[in-house]
Amino acid sequence: MSNPTNEELTARLHKPRFPRASGYDGRWIVDNLMGPHVLWLAEHLSLALDLKPGMRVLDLGCGKAISSVFFAKEFGVHVTAADLWIKPDENARRIEAAGVADRVFPVLAEAHALPFAHGVFDAIVSLDAYQYFGTDDLYLGYITKFLKPGGHLGIIAPGLAREIDAPPDHLKPWWEWDFCCFHSPQWWRRHWAKTRLVEVETADWMEDGHALWLEWETIVAPLVTGFHAKASADGIEMLKADRDKLFGFTRAVARRRGGDWFSGNAHE
Repeated sequence: MSNPTNEELTARLHKPRFPRASGYDGRWIVDNLMGPHVLWLAEHLSLALDLKPGMRVLDLGCGKAISSVFFAKEFGVHVTAADLWIKPDENARRIEAAGVADRVFPVLAEAHALPFAHGVFDAIVSLDAYQYFGTDDLYLGYITKFLKPGGHLGIIAPGLAREIDAPPDHLKPWWEWDFCCFHSPQWWRRHWAKTRLVEVETADWMEDGHALWLEWETIVAPLVTGFHAKASADGIEMLKADRDKLFGFTRAVARRRGGDWFSGNAHE
């Protein structure tokens, strides 16, 4: 099906385990892709977060802001859609077309220089982005400043089922140097817990994440061009070669403790 209709594409992307994400137009999702199916990831993350209407949420590294639209529509939260690479006016047009301009606010922001007051967000989410800056031992101390006490940080990141010292031989043809930021759930749990700034509530492996990733790339490969076409083609070959299912998605959610970041007095 090289040129499916919107209805056919939406049907191909329908997953009973993702009833919320399955309600969105498949062409809209594909036309705004910047990696794996971000609404599948957003819905999976939402299962470990208690999002309530009126909450203030930062979507960090939101890309084309379709995850921000999803959170606003599905949970009634107010979302700050922050990204470095996609211009706010571009995202604003998508947000307005989706009918949530009153609840989603696009901003241009770099993850280490966020233009927000401390303690303003009830939750910070990051989908397929946090691994590029959050592996720094000191970054958690920075990002949690923007959470209210008791607020949550939730991420889903491409990861590894287990930590490795070097790529397996059968994956070397596709291994990029920046895959060093891919980690296991256990790694993320230790990485956050050792700071004592947060209580890690969830650190787990996405069930069938490898299969879902491969299915997504297989669906979109004939529908995209340029960089995305090559990335999808390479992704398909890599995931097929990954016989041990090393690649997948890590989900991690933590609650911000009280205390003073600067004194190290992070206590309840």
